[in-house]
Amino acid sequence: MASASPRIKAFDWLRGLAVLFMIETHALVLLRPELRASEAARSLGWFNGLVAPSFIFAAGFSLALVQVRGAHGPRWPRVRRSLRRIGEVLAVGLLVNAIWFPWRQQPGWLLRLDILPCIGVSLLLALPLIVGLARRPAVLSVLALLVALGLFLVTPYGELVAGPWADVVNRQGPMKALFPLLPWTGYVFLGAAVGAVAAGGSMRHILAFLALIAGIGAVCYFLGPVFTAVYPPHKFHVSSPGNHGQRFLIVSLVLMGLLLLEPRLPRHWREGFWGRFVETLGTNSLAGYFFHEMLIYYQVGGISLAVLARDKLGWGLYVVAWLGLVVATTLLLKGVEWVYPRYEALLRRESPAAKP
Repeated sequence: MASASPRIKAFDWLRGLAVLFMIETHALVLLRPELRASEAARSLGWFNGLVAPSFIFAAGFSLALVQVRGAHGPRWPRVRRSLRRIGEVLAVGLLVNAIWFPWRQQPGWLLRLDILPCIGVSLLLALPLIVGLARRPAVLSVLALLVALGLFLVTPYGELVAGPWADVVNRQGPMKALFPLLPWTGYVFLGAAVGAVAAGGSMRHILAFLALIAGIGAVCYFLGPVFTAVYPPHKFHVSSPGNHGQRFLIVSLVLMGLLLLEPRLPRHWREGFWGRFVETLGTNSLAGYFFHEMLIYYQVGGISLAVLARDKLGWGLYVVAWLGLVVATTLLLKGVEWVYPRYEALLRRESPAAKP
């Protein structure tokens, strides 16, 4: 894998797999309640706990990769491009909140931190550090890693916050934010640390850095009982550095596996149907999130898939529903792949005043 490659397919695969299993996670509402309480569902739930970290990690990775790779060119065009991407994430997050919540009566619902608003705000928080140190990727990777670890370590204290700021740092505020900035912003900085290395490093450097992160995650996981003892009372599976250490340990190991697999796969596998399928989900992950949510929950005339099938399916029909949602989402993403380049071309077009 050459570092000069415009894309690192392993990270597209990670994001594509995250979208694939994100659809599966959200489709679980279709399962009968007794099946959701089964041992199989609990095991699946543990696995699904890796989806959001992978999704958010990949966002930080992409931001740092773009900024560091373009660091020796003009600064403002690359910053403007990243700001536009972040704006798209926030706009889709705002749209989703507007669809689900009574924002006309309570405008504050528009600002609820679900996964897309959390990613957008976290990227804005990370952008100054990434842009400022884009020409010094080694320093950027170390500082981003330290910021990430600091955020994970202070997360249990976030549960002590009450009042209007609670929705920013925990799940106990009035809007019950699903993805408060603590600990999830930590995954953006963690991804940025790897992206800074990947922008100019060799495969060996990337693997070594991921191994370091995996090692730190393992230490945090094994220190879980210590964290439980020394921190104020907190929800282990939500806030504990030990729990999140386990998550970024596994995400790092998965990434290492994908990076090692990428150059070893025959070309017809990388560029064939299955490779293109996963890459379609990965490179259009924002649209993938939006479309699959609408396919499951959006009501037309009071009817939606969730209304028709919530709590009604056995495992067999659930798998059929999941695969159907994946196919429908992918077809919609192929439409996005046709539209989006034309949208970008319109944005890049010179205004009449700029032409000679």
